[in-house]
Amino acid sequence: MKYPRPAYNDPAIKTQTVGTAFSNAKSVVPKFDAPITPVENYRRNVARDNPIWVPCSLTDFQSLLTHDVAGTLVRGMQIHSDLKRPAKKDYCFKDWFGTDWTFVCSAGGAMLTPGTQLVSDITKWEKEIVWPDLSEWRFEEKAEEYMRETYNPEKVMHYDLGRGCTERLVSIMGGYTESMIALALEPEAVADFFDAYSDFVIAFFDKINSLYPLDVVTLHDDWGTERDTFFSEKMMEDIVFSPTKKIVDHIKSKGVVFELHSCGNVTRFVPYAIDMGAQLLQLQRRAVNLPEMKKKYGDKVGFSAPMEGFVMGADYSKEEIISIVRDSLDIYATGGGCYTSIMLRDPEKQWVGLSELYYYGRELYDREFRKD
Repeated sequence: MKYPRPAYNDPAIKTQTVGTAFSNAKSVVPKFDAPITPVENYRRNVARDNPIWVPCSLTDFQSLLTHDVAGTLVRGMQIHSDLKRPAKKDYCFKDWFGTDWTFVCSAGGAMLTPGTQLVSDITKWEKEIVWPDLSEWRFEEKAEEYMRETYNPEKVMHYDLGRGCTERLVSIMGGYTESMIALALEPEAVADFFDAYSDFVIAFFDKINSLYPLDVVTLHDDWGTERDTFFSEKMMEDIVFSPTKKIVDHIKSKGVVFELHSCGNVTRFVPYAIDMGAQLLQLQRRAVNLPEMKKKYGDKVGFSAPMEGFVMGADYSKEEIISIVRDSLDIYATGGGCYTSIMLRDPEKQWVGLSELYYYGRELYDREFRKD
């Protein structure tokens, strides 16, 4: 079926005010009259079971970052970077493990403060790590406010769970060099730390999942540079795989979709992520040939799909936006198992992009899943 695209500000199309988890900016966008809710469509898409349209994170999701759920600061610490904090100059903070970070405005994120090292020797991690006490952070207070004032039961409840095993190792050891040396020279100590850390992540997830009706969580574990992975397949098999899989298995056992975020050229680790049970992968497009990954593994795992060829801030015509959206869905949406988004500053072009994303996705899935 061919769907007409609504004109900009068409009064027949409802609108909604949306934002992202990464800033305080809000925008008014179309709210299309869909036959099912965004959360039901998302579940169908992940399962590749008769989805109606391609989920859009901007319009279909409600997302929380790890810092958003804390009702207080404990001893001046914060769980993670506060990406909604307005900042005109770099500033330092401690995370809830006590690691020192510097938020770098030009990078839009936090980096380990030079010289910081929480654990001097990975074999001493049991003595030198102080695990966060979940009872101190007043998660209930923040959740009650969110569920009362913000939660929308029709939208996908997405939670960003924070750092995975290797990222936490990097943070406590003071950087990638020190952490990779620890992986190579003290694999048993690293494995023991990862096992304990995976238990902590599971306990943290259970706390948040008890307070918010989660549909999907994203765990961040960067495994490579843009050239190659930080560590070998053997290290993945012997040290990283098991504790990460333990986290994945537990999250999925609660009916929550698991998405793995990993920056860098982690192509060699994609089969491991699939074997761990990841249902969605959020990978770095400029480092990984995602169209090739979709062709090779698209029947086994879904993808957070980019807009192919889209450059943030570029001045595209409406026709170019439509072409980018169609090309991207042709690559990634086939068979289901993907979600995406498009964000443009011009409100009319944003309308055009979101309309094309919704209606072209419906046309694609009508042909594929509803051939009768």
